[in-house]
Amino acid sequence: MGKVSIGLRGWRFEEDEIFTDAGGWRPLEEIPKEPRHRLVRLQVVMNKPCDACYLIHGEEDKERCRVASIVYGEPLDELVLCDEHEADFLFWFRERGGASIAGEETFRDAFHEWFDDGGRAPDGYGGMEHVEEAPEELPDLRDPEDLYEDDDLLADERPDFEGGSGGDADSADAVEEADGSTPGDEEDDFDLDLDREYPT
Repeated sequence: MGKVSIGLRGWRFEEDEIFTDAGGWRPLEEIPKEPRHRLVRLQVVMNKPCDACYLIHGEEDKERCRVASIVYGEPLDELVLCDEHEADFLFWFRERGGASIAGEETFRDAFHEWFDDGGRAPDGYGGMEHVEEAPEELPDLRDPEDLYEDDDLLADERPDFEGGSGGDADSADAVEEADGSTPGDEEDDFDLDLDREYPT
């Protein structure tokens, strides 16, 4: 059984919680709560501008932002970042106290404040190694409004975005697995990963 990232790198799912024995997507209502929340949030934040790029360029120049390709944090307090700004996040997380507030409601805002105040990773600071496979789309899931009475998971203050000048459409749809295979290559059941997938 392997872990897989879907749509954006960062959040990882145990395969048997989201795929059937035949390799198809489980119905949304059959997916356990935590991975289901992440899948719903991915549908909201996919193709949004990188948070760090948006802090630099703002609404008026949002077309200069890169499309986010990585997601960190927890649903409703997640950060979405482009490849270029991942190192800034990792430096903040590892060296500037971000790890101490992982899972808290202040997580995203704290990174935004640090970055907006000029916080950056040193030149050459190492990022994370990601295994990427062919781009895949998010599953065609049942309408989330059918499962959620409140719409918190479906709301997002990030601007709508149709792709920035530095965006990489393929990386925004990348799927990664630990064993290098792609979803559907195996017909095994998969299991839920309840651990936070934060960098260490």
